[in-house]
Amino acid sequence: MRTPTSLSRRALLPFVAAVALLATAASSVAAEEACGSIITAPLARPVAADDPCPSTDPVVCRIRVLPMDEKVEAQRTRMQYHELLEDMHRTEANVREAGASDEEIARELVDMRNQAKAITRAGMTPEEVRVLEARNMAKYGNPLGPTADQLYAKYGTWQQVIDASMRTSYAVDRELSLEYRPCSV
Repeated sequence: MRTPTSLSRRALLPFVAAVALLATAASSVAAEEACGSIITAPLARPVAADDPCPSTDPVVCRIRVLPMDEKVEAQRTRMQYHELLEDMHRTEANVREAGASDEEIARELVDMRNQAKAITRAGMTPEEVRVLEARNMAKYGNPLGPTADQLYAKYGTWQQVIDASMRTSYAVDRELSLEYRPCSV
């Protein structure tokens, strides 16, 4: 004999399944539309300092050995940096709409990027900052990175400088279990 409870459970089962399907569909649509910093996986556990690093990027190698609490903080710092990149995308749209040239936009964005680096480094340990600045000094002669003119000499057009100024390091993002997706402006 069926009890009212077993009948209501049997009637609820298709309803609960339908709600679950709709929730899954909605979350997959939301994931496709997500932008900014996207956490892609749990942070990897630290590796031993003498473990060979598969990356040529010293920043990635440094992140791999950080204690977990410092990795979490590094991930938060990287997410703040991504927020500053979003500010750059909005700035580009606004100054372009105001009639600025590609060169004017590129110079503004390179300056903003270097300011963003300085801001995010304020929350890092002195050792982390030292690694980043040493890399940039060796590569560009500037602790914050390349100037607009250096990027123009490298890429050849101001539009390519604009594009480069709003890029993020895929390797660093991946090591911090992040993906950066620019939001539409």
